[in-house]
Amino acid sequence: MSTTPQDPTHPIPELTMDETESGFHPVNLTHLVMGIAFAGLAAIWAAVTAGWLPLDDLRWVLPVPWLLAGSAGLLATTLGGRRRERVSRGDGDVGVVGDHPVDPRA
Repeated sequence: MSTTPQDPTHPIPELTMDETESGFHPVNLTHLVMGIAFAGLAAIWAAVTAGWLPLDDLRWVLPVPWLLAGSAGLLATTLGGRRRERVSRGDGDVGVVGDHPVDPRA
């Protein structure tokens, strides 16, 4: 808890959120895909080192992190495009299909 007194000559502005802001930020796909792949390969390494995964199973286990990372990248690309295409005019929330604004209320 802050004990700093407020200066009455400089009031704290009201924080307002634009109607189109959802709190999400764009996903960096390179970081997402490589992070999932690295985490998966590190988990496989840890499992082999601990003796939980025999070396004979590496032939089919090693591609799994790459498949998961690729799937996550495709999913983020597909869902990220939907959020990015939302725009707002002064009269409410309007979606965009191609170059044409589409009002869901119409």
